[in-house]
Amino acid sequence: MKYFSELFNNHILVTAAGAWLIAQIIKTMINFHFTRKIDWERMVGSGGMPSCHSATVAALFTVTTFFYGPGSFEFAVTAILAIIVMYDARGVRRETGKQAVLLNQIRDYLLYGEKKGMPKPDFSDENLKELVGHTPLQVLVGAILGVLIGVLSGLFWK
Repeated sequence: MKYFSELFNNHILVTAAGAWLIAQIIKTMINFHFTRKIDWERMVGSGGMPSCHSATVAALFTVTTFFYGPGSFEFAVTAILAIIVMYDARGVRRETGKQAVLLNQIRDYLLYGEKKGMPKPDFSDENLKELVGHTPLQVLVGAILGVLIGVLSGLFWK
């Protein structure tokens, strides 16, 4: 029981997890606004506005700064972690999404195109996941959301 008590009283962990949850809820609501359908995959899926990866690490970094200060080891670790995660969300993962879009277009052409004399490849009917990365704006909005949540949490618990 002590384990769970300590776990849920870890303000830094709770803040980072809360930022992730809030970002996922916002992402699901934005998707609902545009599609008029609730897509529960948006609640746990990657990609989209805002970046929950950025919100999580920005909140982690911000609240850690509140508790340990900018001269601490904890500050250094969370700062580098936040930089790497946000760079990856915008860079590598975004490119993977672009590749998925192109591969899905090729698959659709080969499955449904009017090209004659070409044997139809045995593709599955399932699309590759295209929302795996973020635009720079999505990363920025996620980071701002995380910083705001981290500041509020730091002010509340300090």
